[in-house]
Amino acid sequence: MEETGGRAEGLAGDRALLGRTSTAERVADILRGRIADGWFPPGARLSEESIGGALGISRNTLREAFRLLTHERLLVHELNRGVFVRVLAVDDVADIYRTRRLVEVAVLHGLGRPPYPLDALAAAVAEGEEAARLGDWTGVSTANIHFHRALVALAGSARTDELMRGVLAELRLAFHVVADPRGLHEPYLLRNREILDALEAGERATAERLLARYLDDSRDRMIAAYARSVAAARAGRT
Repeated sequence: MEETGGRAEGLAGDRALLGRTSTAERVADILRGRIADGWFPPGARLSEESIGGALGISRNTLREAFRLLTHERLLVHELNRGVFVRVLAVDDVADIYRTRRLVEVAVLHGLGRPPYPLDALAAAVAEGEEAARLGDWTGVSTANIHFHRALVALAGSARTDELMRGVLAELRLAFHVVADPRGLHEPYLLRNREILDALEAGERATAERLLARYLDDSRDRMIAAYARSVAAARAGRT
């Protein structure tokens, strides 16, 4: 597995984000973002010495941040080896999509009468379309995460927002393993637009139906792509 001591030095620029009231939660926020961006990829070992030195924090604070992210299933602690960014199993990917379908479809089903507050959703659609125009498929992936977080935010529930933040952060661990971001995300640009158009038209039931089909198709495509990538990686190690 990859060691990340050298990469950790790049965190020094994040030290200013901690301010004078440095907490384990803020450190966890920084590391969560770096993991989501692929800075620390699945399987990477996180060096306490390098990361703690780069951020200027105590070992106890860093260990508490590691504990929080382990609870969120982004990290794993291996006895006598250290802390690593989690590598998902194929069953994990299937379970993530099961959770997404339960939550996201329920959010649309539970919406009241239109109009709906769709500014964040529209911004995420525009962000994805612009990233695609530039050929930035990692940017398309990020915009897609923003789309689904904005969709869940329509429920107006801080607890649901927190749940989906963790679920979608886990999903990005799978995205970093699949070597074809364009093939993975391009098909859903139009579908995001269709869901937004339906909600703007006040057609909640149509949006719900489109989303359910979208998530089922995305699940099947993602599981197949992830399984191929995992098998290829294993073959490369033998």
